[in-house]
Amino acid sequence: MLQQILRDMYIDPELLAELNEEQKHILFYKMREEQLRRWREREDKEQREEAALKRTMRLKQGNDKHVQWLHGSDGEIWVWIMGDSPGDKPYEQISEELIAERARQQAQKEAEELWKQKEAEITKKFRDAMAKEKAKTVAEKWKIETEDRKAKLMEEKIQEELKKREEEERQRGEEQIRQQEELRAKELYLSLKQAQQHSQHNEHEDEEWKEQLRRSKAADEERSHKARRARDEYRRQSLRAIQKGKVAGLSNLFKGTSLNNEPVIKLNSNNPSPLMTLTAPARKAWERPSRPNSREILIHWFKEEQLPRRAGFERNTCAVAPWFHGIISRQEAEELLMNKSEGAFLVRVSEKIWGYALSYRQRSGFKHFLVDASGDFYSFLGVDPNRHATLTDLIDFHKEEIITSSGGELLLEPCGQRKNPPDYSSLFE
Repeated sequence: MLQQILRDMYIDPELLAELNEEQKHILFYKMREEQLRRWREREDKEQREEAALKRTMRLKQGNDKHVQWLHGSDGEIWVWIMGDSPGDKPYEQISEELIAERARQQAQKEAEELWKQKEAEITKKFRDAMAKEKAKTVAEKWKIETEDRKAKLMEEKIQEELKKREEEERQRGEEQIRQQEELRAKELYLSLKQAQQHSQHNEHEDEEWKEQLRRSKAADEERSHKARRARDEYRRQSLRAIQKGKVAGLSNLFKGTSLNNEPVIKLNSNNPSPLMTLTAPARKAWERPSRPNSREILIHWFKEEQLPRRAGFERNTCAVAPWFHGIISRQEAEELLMNKSEGAFLVRVSEKIWGYALSYRQRSGFKHFLVDASGDFYSFLGVDPNRHATLTDLIDFHKEEIITSSGGELLLEPCGQRKNPPDYSSLFE
C-alpha cells in the first residue's frame, strides 16, 4: 500500500482521515523524499543533456576558447575584493561616483554635438552677411572712387561690428549649451539613480523570497528530523525487545497452505462461541481489486486471503482472539472503547484498505492505526518499520513495545464483543 502511494504520489482523502498526526507526518516525509528523488533525477538528466549539447556546439564551431587568470607573486590566482584593501572607497561612494561620471560624460558628449551644430549655424550666418557687405562695398567703389577711403573705413567698422556681434552670439550659444549640459547631466543622474534603486528593490525582494525558501527548507528538515527520530527510537526499542526474546515469533502453522487449499472457518449457529472448527475444501484463486469497494468484497477477501493466514485467531488455537472484530466503523469502535481504561484496544477490518484498523483508548481520547495486509506481512502503515508474519504476532509484539515514541501506546486490555452473534460472524459463515 505504501509503495502504491509513493508511486502515484496520491493518497485517498478517506484513507488520509484514518491516519493520526504522526502517521501523516511520516507519510508526508516519505512522499517528500520520493518527490526530491524524482526532482534530482530530472535535474541530472537535464544537466547531462545540456552538457552534451554544449559539446556538440563546440565541435561545430571548431575553435576553443581559453581563459587565463592573472597570478600574484605567490603563484596563486590574483583576486581583488572591492572594499577589503586599505584606502578602498565604500561601495556606495564608488557607485555614486560612477553614476555621476557616466551622467557627466553623456551630457558632455551631447553638449559637444549641440555646440558643433550651433557653431556651424553661427559661422554660416555671419559669413553670408560679410559676403553681402563686401559685395555692396565693391559696388560702391565702382560708383564712387572718391569715397574709396571712406568706404574702406566703413568696411572695417562694419567688420568690427559684425565680429563683435558674432562673439556675443557665440557667447550666448555657449551659455545655452552649458545650461543644457547641466540639465541633461541632472536628468541622466536621476534616471540612473532610479534604475539603481529599482535594482536594489528587486534584490530586496529576492532576499525576502530566499528567506521564505530558507524557512520552508527548515520546516522540511524539522519534520524530517522528527520522523527520523521516531523511526530510530522505534528501531532501538524493537532491537532491545528482540534481544530480550519478547518479540512475537514467526508462525509455522501454515507451511504448505495455499489459496487453493485453505481452511474454512464456520461459526456454530446454535452456539456463537469464539471456538472454531476447521475444514479445507478446495477453492479457486480470485483476483483482488485495487481497493475495497463493498462489504461483500471485504468478506470475500478475508475468506480467500486472511483465513489461510489465521488472521484474528489466538496463537496455536482455533479460538478467535478477544481483540478481533469484524467490519465495524470508527464510531462503533470508539463506542466500544468509551468506558474502557487507557491501553484498551481492538482490531477491526478496515473499509479503506486491504487490511485492518487498530483502535486504541488513550487518556484523552482515541487513536486509530491502519494495519497494511496487502502483502505477505502485517505492519502499521507509516509508523511501524517492522514486518510481522501474522496479525497475532503484531499484537503480541506491541504488548511489550510501544507503537510510537511520542504517544507511548502499549496494548494492555483487549476489548471484546457486546453483540450476540458477534460482529465478525459474517466473516466466518
